[in-house]
Amino acid sequence: MIPLSLLIIANNTNLSSLLSWHLQQVGYSVYQSLNLGQARSLLPQYQPSITILDLDISDESLEFCYWLAKQKRTIIFLISSRSSEMQIVAGLKAGADDFLAKPFGIQEFLARVEVLSRRIKVASSSTYLDYGHLKIDLVQRRVRLKGSIIDLTPQEFVLLYVLAQAEGEPISRSELLQKAWPDEVNNPRTVDTHILSLRKKVELDPQQPRLIQTVRNVGYRFNLEAILGRSPSQRAAANNASPLSPDLSRLGAKLQLR
Repeated sequence: MIPLSLLIIANNTNLSSLLSWHLQQVGYSVYQSLNLGQARSLLPQYQPSITILDLDISDESLEFCYWLAKQKRTIIFLISSRSSEMQIVAGLKAGADDFLAKPFGIQEFLARVEVLSRRIKVASSSTYLDYGHLKIDLVQRRVRLKGSIIDLTPQEFVLLYVLAQAEGEPISRSELLQKAWPDEVNNPRTVDTHILSLRKKVELDPQQPRLIQTVRNVGYRFNLEAILGRSPSQRAAANNASPLSPDLSRLGAKLQLR
């Protein structure tokens, strides 16, 4: 299993390095940022499952926390030397999932991270799609195609996940637009541009796409047959067959709840 990724945002390099070292020792993949501006650029690149934000880094930290929470793409763990009840409440209301006052013991810190990690693992039981050669992990924001990790932008990932989850049902451009750009007003043709880019990464021949198909006057659909070699109805029949179809058993072509 791919280790959970964490981003530490703190301008105290000694603290950041110490936390990073301990987290890596227990199996996490850790990235570091020294300021909020750098963090904004690193977030879409690394797509951390948990973001550890030191509120002491800037007077704009709470505003950044609020912005980050609106993205709904990472769990937020705040640490701060400002630990009055008012500060803690403000942090939680800004969207943080946990708050730890400095100074703190490393074991308590690691225990809190583990609790947040378990929350992610429970959530991932309903956010993991496995279609044989194609595996999509919503929590980790990672896509594997024939064993290789595909580097997608956040918008490309959302588009692929929404289409795959629909299992062949057409999805309109307006719905895809709302899912991938919830806080922005864009022309539906923005979806077309990103679908073209996505096809270049997941299609054998982007000029003749088989996986992501255009549905005239509607939008797009995810073609399961291109991955599985059979339609959803055929898969359903195979699932109900006894004994289990050897082909289906080998492909593992199903939505995994784990």
